[in-house]
Amino acid sequence: MELEKIRNLSDGELVTEEKKAAEQLFRLRFQMKLGQNEGVKKLRELRKDVARIKTIARERELGLHGEKPQAESIAPKAATKAKKSSSKKKEAR
Repeated sequence: MELEKIRNLSDGELVTEEKKAAEQLFRLRFQMKLGQNEGVKKLRELRKDVARIKTIARERELGLHGEKPQAESIAPKAATKAKKSSSKKKEAR
C-alpha cells in the first residue's frame, strides 16, 4: 500500500487496515510453515505495510506530520532560560 494512500485514511480505516494486514501476515506465515506457500515477497510487503500503518497512527497520535510545534510549549522554556541567566548575572555583581 502506498504511503499517500495510507495518510489519506481516517483513524478508523487505519485501524481496520492494520487488522486486515496483520491477519493476512499471520495466515501467510502459517502457510509458509506448512510448506504450502513460498510468498517471501508478499510476506515482506505485508510486514512493511503494517509498519507504515503503525508509523502513521503514531504520528497522528503525537501530532507530528504536517503540523507546526505549538508556540506555547517553546516560549516558557526560553523565558526560564532568560530568567536564570539574568539571576546569575545579578549574583555575580
